[in-house]
Amino acid sequence: MSKSETFAKFDNGQFVIPNCKREFGDIPWTKHPKFEGVELKHLVTAQDTDGQFSYDLVRIAPNKSIKNHIHEKQLETHEVVGGSGTCINAGTRIEYETGIISMMPAGIEHAVTAGADGLYLFAKFFPASC
Repeated sequence: MSKSETFAKFDNGQFVIPNCKREFGDIPWTKHPKFEGVELKHLVTAQDTDGQFSYDLVRIAPNKSIKNHIHEKQLETHEVVGGSGTCINAGTRIEYETGIISMMPAGIEHAVTAGADGLYLFAKFFPASC
């Protein structure tokens, strides 16, 4: 799976606020606990923000999916930073390509499937998911 230049910069970027700087390259990728071919990098966690929000990088292997699911309490956004695929958001099919931003309010069913070149997302959760 090839990375886009933008995704590579996020993968090795930094979280910077007064009195805190975190190197994303030092954060390990973890396999998604439910979905094969999906990996997460927890950039900013609930611990960092007193539960207000969290940020993840998500990479989905070619033709793999995050199956239909709901976040009961979190609004989720996806910023597509590389690759391509589709998102079914509240029953509507959205083509995912670099530059697309999509939002799923709490309680909305959604699923994401990577295309043949994989899919790279910057996902944000309000309040935090982890």
